[in-house]
Amino acid sequence: QVQLVESGGGLVQPGGSLRLSCAASGSMIRMFVMGWYRQAPGKERELVARITHDGRANYADSVKARFTISRDNAKNTVDLQMNSLKPEDTAVYYCNLRLGGSFEVWGQGTLVTVSS
Repeated sequence: QVQLVESGGGLVQPGGSLRLSCAASGSMIRMFVMGWYRQAPGKERELVARITHDGRANYADSVKARFTISRDNAKNTVDLQMNSLKPEDTAVYYCNLRLGGSFEVWGQGTLVTVSS
């Protein structure tokens, strides 16, 4: 029913910035918790940032003060602004939509590579 498509990934130098965007279709996202997760090679998927229906955000300790999650319910998008990128941030980044513990949708992922 709901589909999520991420965009904005690519290659960036350490210290650089990228802005990821997640576009939802099939439903308005205003009532859902939206999040960004990432998975690096050989590692478990981890939560990067999450934002509630009313705009309350939380972040993994590793990205606090560097990343900012935002949502535009009218445009049906969720963005992740990533600043001061480090090689350790290299991963596939996934957009996530969730309502409680019963309904969840994932995007296909977008690759972020931080390297000189």
